[in-house]
Amino acid sequence: MSAYFLAGIAMVFWGIAPIFGKLGLGEVQPLVALTIRSALISLILLVTVTVAGQWSSLSEVSAKSVMFIGIEGICAALLGQLAYYFALKLGDVGRVSPVVAAFPLVAMFLGVLFLGEKMTFYKALASIFIAVGIVFIKY
Repeated sequence: MSAYFLAGIAMVFWGIAPIFGKLGLGEVQPLVALTIRSALISLILLVTVTVAGQWSSLSEVSAKSVMFIGIEGICAALLGQLAYYFALKLGDVGRVSPVVAAFPLVAMFLGVLFLGEKMTFYKALASIFIAVGIVFIKY
C-alpha cells in the first residue's frame, strides 16, 4: 500500500468522525467526551496489542522515542483534540473541521524549519490555497 492510499483512508475516517463527534457532544462536556473517547480507544488498543502479540515490541522502544511519541500524544490527542471538541460543540462542523484539517500547513512549515525538509514551489502554492480557504470558510 502506498502512503497516499493510506492518507486517503485517514482522510475519509477523519471526515466521518466530526459528524459523530458533533452528535455526541450535544449533551456532553468536551472534557468528558474526550475522556470517553480516549478510554475506549485505549481499551481497543490494549486488546489489539495483546491479540497481535506485540507486547514484547514495547520493550524495544527507546526512551527518546517514548518521549517524542508522548509529546505528540499530548499535543494531538489531548490538547488538540480537547480544543477541537470545544470548537465543535460551539461551531458548525462545516466551519470547524476545515480549519482543524489545515494542521498539515503548520506541520509542513515546522518540518521545513526543524527537520530540514524542502519547501518547494508547489508546497508554497498549496499553503497559500489552504490559507485562503481558511479565510473563505470563516465567512
